[in-house]
Amino acid sequence: MSKYRQLIESKKYTFVDTSFDQLMKRRIYKVLLVCNTYDAFMLEEDGRIDERIFNEYFSLNLRYPPVFIQAHSVLQAFKILEDDAIDLIITMLTVEDINAFKLARRVKDIYPNKPIVVLTPFSREVSMWIEREDLSVIDYVFCWLGNADILLAIIKLIEDKMNLRSDVEQSGVQAILLVEDSIRYYSSYLPHIYKIIFQQSKRSVTEGLNEHQRMLLMRGRPKILLATNYTQAIELFDKYKDNLIGVISDISFKVDGCKDVKAGVKLYNKVHKDDVHMPFLLQSSDSENENIAKKMGVGFINKYSKTLSIELRNYIIKYLAFGDFIFKNPATGEEIYRATDLKSLQEKVLKIPNETLEYHIKHNDFSKWLNARALFPIARMLKYITYSDFLNIDEVRTFIYDLIDTYRQYRGRGVIAKFDGKNIDEYLNFSRIGDGSVGGKARGLAYIDLILKKYELFDKWEGVKVTIPRTVVLSSDVFDEFMETHNLYSIALKSENDQEILNAFVEARLPSMVLQDLYAFIAAIKGPIAVRSSSKLEDSHYQPFAGIYSTYMIPKIENDTQLTLKFLTEAIKSVYASVFFKSSKAYMTATSNVIDEEKMGIILQEVCGQQYKNLYYPVISGVARSINFYPIAPEKPEDGIVSLAFGLGKYIVEGGQSLRFSPKYPKKILQLSSPEMALKDTQKYFYALDLTPESFKPSCDDGVNIANVPIKEVENGSSFKLVASTYDYQNQVLRDGIYEGGKKLVTFAHVLQHNVIPLSNILSELLEICQKEMGNPIEIEFAVDVDVPKDQPVIFNFLQIRPIVENKEMVNLNLNDIPLEKTIIYSKSALGNGIIQKIFDVVYVKPNTFNAAKNHKIAEVIEKINDEFVKNGKNYILIGPGRWGSSDPWLGIPVKWPQISSARLIVESGLDNYRIDPSQGTHFFQNLTSFRVGYFTVNPYIKDGYYDVDFLAKQNCAYENEYIRHVIFEKPLIIKIDGKNNLGIVYKPEE
Repeated sequence: MSKYRQLIESKKYTFVDTSFDQLMKRRIYKVLLVCNTYDAFMLEEDGRIDERIFNEYFSLNLRYPPVFIQAHSVLQAFKILEDDAIDLIITMLTVEDINAFKLARRVKDIYPNKPIVVLTPFSREVSMWIEREDLSVIDYVFCWLGNADILLAIIKLIEDKMNLRSDVEQSGVQAILLVEDSIRYYSSYLPHIYKIIFQQSKRSVTEGLNEHQRMLLMRGRPKILLATNYTQAIELFDKYKDNLIGVISDISFKVDGCKDVKAGVKLYNKVHKDDVHMPFLLQSSDSENENIAKKMGVGFINKYSKTLSIELRNYIIKYLAFGDFIFKNPATGEEIYRATDLKSLQEKVLKIPNETLEYHIKHNDFSKWLNARALFPIARMLKYITYSDFLNIDEVRTFIYDLIDTYRQYRGRGVIAKFDGKNIDEYLNFSRIGDGSVGGKARGLAYIDLILKKYELFDKWEGVKVTIPRTVVLSSDVFDEFMETHNLYSIALKSENDQEILNAFVEARLPSMVLQDLYAFIAAIKGPIAVRSSSKLEDSHYQPFAGIYSTYMIPKIENDTQLTLKFLTEAIKSVYASVFFKSSKAYMTATSNVIDEEKMGIILQEVCGQQYKNLYYPVISGVARSINFYPIAPEKPEDGIVSLAFGLGKYIVEGGQSLRFSPKYPKKILQLSSPEMALKDTQKYFYALDLTPESFKPSCDDGVNIANVPIKEVENGSSFKLVASTYDYQNQVLRDGIYEGGKKLVTFAHVLQHNVIPLSNILSELLEICQKEMGNPIEIEFAVDVDVPKDQPVIFNFLQIRPIVENKEMVNLNLNDIPLEKTIIYSKSALGNGIIQKIFDVVYVKPNTFNAAKNHKIAEVIEKINDEFVKNGKNYILIGPGRWGSSDPWLGIPVKWPQISSARLIVESGLDNYRIDPSQGTHFFQNLTSFRVGYFTVNPYIKDGYYDVDFLAKQNCAYENEYIRHVIFEKPLIIKIDGKNNLGIVYKPEE
């Protein structure tokens, strides 16, 4: 079995990317033009050379036009060569009393690698003179025909020659071999050929997914190899035949130093023997040779033809695979179909007759056409596969379709493409509307896509596809235009009323062009849309804004695109408005940022999951961190920590009771260590998107249409069986799966215990790779879609990545050396690192009067106290029972980060009848670590740490009510945290 047969049967195609940024590395930037003043006048009679070359470059969409430096004497020329970095010398035939060939020898003696071109007016006498000269020291001789195009052709020919080895031999760039010994004719031909190549390449680079890609694809345009005799032609053909897309040859030129009127025929025979399908164009000034060309079955152009340039252009487009791909009827040569790009080629392959497909695969037409468009990775795979490698024509058709399908997916990864509402590419995962910044969160997504591509992680795990959701980003210039058009800064910055701000934003209209693109986006997607913030400051290494701005989800209303568009635009404007809500402004103040400098991008994503009646949610959502601040042996901090939940991930980031485990030890889960703990410490409800249109309306609450559903109400479908266990009341045991008569619990047993989905392996590797690439501990959010068609892989959606900022200053504590009477608190579960000083205030919830039912009221009071600290620029220690920041008031006090933003140390203290495990993976914790806020957990009632509440009760207080006390010390408290050993201490002030 051939390796190609194995490739066809495996249906696993691996593409080798072309590094377009490495092509054309050697360029001509400075040209020394050596000429007398008359020649200079002649060259510039139609305008300055620099300007004309610049205009030529601009019209052909080329970059880096060279600078021309003139020397009107030999002495001046050598002075310039000595002082300046000259890349190319163009000299007229005579300068002062020295001819160009003598000058070239003198230059080559000093600068042997400097390319030299002689430019001369055309005349018979000049031609005879040149024939007598030794041209070995000259790279090329060209005729000046009064057109600046020749200068561009000279520069590009030299650049092509300079980059042959790296671009053609190593990277697979294609080339055209031109064989012509007449200086007059190749001086005429080359500008035409280059212009045709540039114009056609400009059309072909539409395959690029953004402006940067299109610019780089131009570097992959075919190069031109010029040979002036048979020996040169054979050498170039033998060396580069695997990369040639065609040969254009004179018929009469020198063979072994002697003129041979059939040299072109000999060359054709050599080429045809090696490659029967190589396009070959003969050109001659003798019209009799046209009959010879016809008998050979090759193209022919008469050099004296008045339409020579048009004929040349038509031949190159038709036979050298430029232009559209024309599917032919082999019997008649008639056009059946036409493909303008890769997308239409893929579509037409399924429609063409068998005999047409067979004809084109046998003539290697697909590979030629793809190569001409610089689509080298896919062209390589098609070039050497022959018709005989396939069992039948249907297998050929399937192979080509699947190959293009896989390649289109591959090339769209790791790229931020330009969104084109008129021609949506269903294979693009990430595109943008607008030209401004995409924001921090969107950059993180694009980075994820790049990492997945770099490490080939998309299909690494059997039965699982790892990807990012289909994403479109509104860049920050859309935000700028929206704000400025409607003068929204005036109300946004002045108003203290969130609802007033929201109303003003929702009433304003988004730019018309954006609305058209959003309409096209809605038509292209299949399910609900998540509308997320992606601001300039979000998820940066040192300015994390996790969870500060709003995220909305909207349903896609079947057969009502207008209503879906209304919901989508309202959600976008609501996210914009959230930048100026009270909590956002407080956060800006706490982080010393200026709110009117914030720029907002918007991420639009298809929501991961499936529809269940009128609800939509994923079966598995999660947050994973590459560092675990609470490892339980044999776990290590660097093993990471994962939080899983059933339903939308909002449940986790808001501090819900998710399932926590180390990805290195997925079967070791503290919450499931006993049936009693499982009943108490597993998920009781989940979040889902309510799909009824009435549920969504613009609101300051981004969860306005998010349903809170008890786990007991989940239907016992196959997907829920994957993550559920049943508590058997009769036998008091936990059984994996769903059984009648018991209580359903979310344990993810089949995933973690039985590895039905290799989730822990995927997460371990992703955390390790992403941390290595980012150079920082990281946090990722993900969702898994398990409800997929039969024989299709489960979809692991990588939703977000953000860095976790660590404090590297190490403190070593030994609790045995520290007398308890000198401490207010010590914790054996401390998060953070370093020494915190200049703290005089402690705000604590009084344990003796604590009532979980009053947690909402407690949160409101703490917010007011915190506001005073923000105004005064001071910090404090915050102590209270349960889990700070939980959205469930029965688990802890439901504060949001801005409500406690001035706390420098936060302590979660357990009570005898109220002990909550420390939470991780939430936005609350992301902000905690990013701002280096200490976090202690103490449960003194089970001898886990120490908390001297009696000492605090004796101190003078600045504020006290039934539940809260604010104590102020005259001398500062000192806090020390040993992050390596998870130990933390708050010392009493020195007396």
